[in-house]
Amino acid sequence: MMAQYLAIKADFPDTLVFYRMGDFYELFYDDARKANRLLDITLTTRGQSAGQPVVMAGVPVHSVESYLAKLIRMGEAVAIAEQVGDVATAKGPVERKVVRVVTPGTVTDTELLSERVDSLLLAIARQGSRFGLAWLGLASGRLGLTECAERELPAWLARLDAAEILVDGGELPPCVRSSGAALTQRPAWQFDATLGARKLCAQLQVASLAGFTAQALTAAHAAAAALLSFAEHTQSQSLAHVQTVQVESATDLLDLPPATHRNLELTQTLRGESSPTLLSLLDSCKSGMGSRALRHWLTHPLRERSVASARHQAIAALIERDAVEPLREALRHICDVERITSRLALRQVRPRELSGLRSTLAGLPLLRAVVPPGAAPLLDELRQALSPDEALAALLTQAVAEEPAVLLRDGGVIAPGFDAELDELRAISQNCDAFLLDLEARERSRSGIGNLRVQYNKVHGFYIEVTSSFIDRVPADYQRRQTLKNAERYITPELKAFEDKALSAQDRALAREKWLYDQLLAALQPHLATLAALAQALSGLDALAALAERATTLGWCRPQFVSHPCLEIEAGRHPVVEARLRETGGGEFIANHCRLDARTRMLVITGPNMGGKSTFMRQVALIALLAAMGSYVPATACRLGPIDAIHTRIGAADDLANAQSTFMLEMTEAAAIVHGATEHSLVLMDEIGRGTSTFDGLALAGAIASHLHDRNRAFTLFATHYFELTAFPAKHPQAINVHVSAVESGRDIVFLHEIEPGPASRSYGVQVAQLAGMPKSLIRQARAALEALEAQQQAGNAQVDLFAPPPAPAMPPAASVVEEALAELQPDTLSPREALDALYRLKALLNPITDITP
Repeated sequence: MMAQYLAIKADFPDTLVFYRMGDFYELFYDDARKANRLLDITLTTRGQSAGQPVVMAGVPVHSVESYLAKLIRMGEAVAIAEQVGDVATAKGPVERKVVRVVTPGTVTDTELLSERVDSLLLAIARQGSRFGLAWLGLASGRLGLTECAERELPAWLARLDAAEILVDGGELPPCVRSSGAALTQRPAWQFDATLGARKLCAQLQVASLAGFTAQALTAAHAAAAALLSFAEHTQSQSLAHVQTVQVESATDLLDLPPATHRNLELTQTLRGESSPTLLSLLDSCKSGMGSRALRHWLTHPLRERSVASARHQAIAALIERDAVEPLREALRHICDVERITSRLALRQVRPRELSGLRSTLAGLPLLRAVVPPGAAPLLDELRQALSPDEALAALLTQAVAEEPAVLLRDGGVIAPGFDAELDELRAISQNCDAFLLDLEARERSRSGIGNLRVQYNKVHGFYIEVTSSFIDRVPADYQRRQTLKNAERYITPELKAFEDKALSAQDRALAREKWLYDQLLAALQPHLATLAALAQALSGLDALAALAERATTLGWCRPQFVSHPCLEIEAGRHPVVEARLRETGGGEFIANHCRLDARTRMLVITGPNMGGKSTFMRQVALIALLAAMGSYVPATACRLGPIDAIHTRIGAADDLANAQSTFMLEMTEAAAIVHGATEHSLVLMDEIGRGTSTFDGLALAGAIASHLHDRNRAFTLFATHYFELTAFPAKHPQAINVHVSAVESGRDIVFLHEIEPGPASRSYGVQVAQLAGMPKSLIRQARAALEALEAQQQAGNAQVDLFAPPPAPAMPPAASVVEEALAELQPDTLSPREALDALYRLKALLNPITDITP
């Protein structure tokens, strides 16, 4: 057995091998030690090999998925070695072989996959200055190709968010190393363009790739060669469900760089959590495949407007025809056809997944009936794809039991009446009860033992049990099978003959059922294309219904696309912030307008911290993105011209792992924007230049603003605390000043969160620090320094000593002192005695010389 294991392990030296032994998967030697460390499972030894104890550790077969899930999350790969030989006829160890390899990017098991996220395998090949990318969702069958320059690579990595990346061992760009995906090195010879083109043609069953506009993508062909080879290697079979390829281009997609994904919190918060994000707000889908489709729409919006317009029209039709809730109710009963189709193609589908598929096919007429016909071309197209395949439905109905077992090995999967031989074998097993009851009655009568019992268990088979007090009455033909503490178990020639027949029938029935199940999976293979088209239609309907539900529930409007450059939003809101305010009872969100067009391309936004500048900027970008993906938007009206990218530079952070300080990261992101933004881009610049000295930052902020205005000519929201930049619009005709309003009440500040024309009058930084709970002495010193700085600026005097203690305050008028003391009182929290003491203190403030001790 160890010789067999070592032969298997030699083929998978860098992979954990789960070696099947009965009801356990065992790991040996270094694999066992590694599993002990990663999974915290017990390490044992057994026997010897080459004079050394065999170190081993094991996990139960019935709970292997939980252990695999842990290892996959850690980026490990696992080779599953199953028993493939016949136990009954085997001489020596039963033959075993690796039936599949599970890696982070090739997971297909339902238990190991996130229901609402695709797990992508990505391969990257470099040819000169170009990078070829090929990716595959093994659980969905989606294959994609693209080529890009190195500067575009980070955006593709953010967009695809792959679980595993295949590389050739050469020098990797920093963005690949920091992507968060598991990196798997493959031999360099596998990244061959000629081999890739040949494998793609074979996979797609075509003579040329010209029909997919992929003929000239040689770098992507090289990546596809490694991708398809690795996928076939891990599954130990061909990929029958991968029947088409989608070629994507950065020029076709709205450019969303990694900083935009991060700053707008599209799929993850800044803390790395999945909620609250834009996707978590949008995703009210009824199925996992609908959620995955919606995620793809959000992260892959197109620049060309026809797809988004078709979705807008479909959403409008669903709302106008009152079809949203009926459609969502019908969708609630569908299964994940997309993943079931993939598992069917890989011969890994489970019986209950087939019964779920059968139920979905049976429900298609009802689902088709609730999709309004003639309301929108996209709905008509999806509705047409809901026509059930009668041959497929009939086959599943005839072959699969009404409520099949979870696992094939448990039996009861194939429906009665489907196979005469199986029915006969089952009849023998099912007649056991009647025979045993008859035998028990006859043996009780023959022996005179009233409590004699005829029973069965999987370990000892059939037996007659007699308690110890009646052993003297046991007939002579009883043969002892097992001795218990208070009883004896026997077998008789008649019972032994029946046992051989019954157990043989059970084993033969299970073997027959397994053979029939394999035949069923083979018979279902021709229907893969039909099921893939059905999955695409169902996922599209689910995503559209979710967007329609969000539009009605949240009060969103249909955006309007125009051909001239503009971004006009009336009463726009930040969707995620507004939803959080509603959930927490934090009040109504203050809506704001935004207008950018050929005459106004830049808004210079000033105002206090916490006033809402960043929220306003983000909401404008999110509204533009929602419109581009085909969703309604949180506003009362929206008109959007052509847009090719959304660039953001928001927040202060560092990237110490790549030796980038806060300011260096800020400048790197700003440089990417000024190099990449065009006149059709939307740019968000928040507090640029604050990572360095005041004069350096001001100079850089002014230069960047000028470049964006004069050269890029991008639609820009430029938030700043440099009040010197409020003079920018005077010399730049396509820029205007706006500010976030706030009012002072005494020494307090009230944020109004409204965008108003003109520059802000001041920053209110000291007031915000006071709201944050800074000590009063610190606030007094800051106010004194601020007043000195402002006076110096007006008079042109020498530099102010910021670290000098604040001057002793002049004796304020008694009335103002009393006002301050009153403002600090909290009447609702005072006891009667405390209220009286406070009154005396107030009186003392009005008459400081008079002794009014109570």
